[in-house]
Amino acid sequence: MSISVKKSVTINKSPEELYRFWHNFENLPRFMNHLKSVQTLENQRSHWVMKAPLDTTVEWDAEIIDDQENEMIAWRSLEGADVHSAGSVSFEPEVGGGTEVKVTMEYNPPGGAVGAAIAKLFGEAPDQQLDEDLGRFKQMMETGDVQSTAS
Repeated sequence: MSISVKKSVTINKSPEELYRFWHNFENLPRFMNHLKSVQTLENQRSHWVMKAPLDTTVEWDAEIIDDQENEMIAWRSLEGADVHSAGSVSFEPEVGGGTEVKVTMEYNPPGGAVGAAIAKLFGEAPDQQLDEDLGRFKQMMETGDVQSTAS
């Protein structure tokens, strides 16, 4: 079972600044509560550790498959990943100022449909998570700080 999620937010910063911050994947756990860590490897690859229900974690390696400076980053998990996923983030300047950040993600959760249903029961629905993550990203980029809520 594949889950697709698309969300966007407008942030009062330049595409260049937002791209640079996001492109350093090690920054992502600062505003994505479900991520425990991201470690940059070599050759456009990174190692991801995500919090899962019942105090467990899932891990995978991913690679950047498309990188257009200041505009878009796309990635996918590598063979053998706990979570098979692909996604992209784009940074589009708005006419009145600021940047629209659009994130698209598709993944197969561990445990398939059952795993997705269990995650939803624990308040970890992917669309809700991404919405909250983008809200924290906006807050961090515009104010330099994220007001933490219990996760």
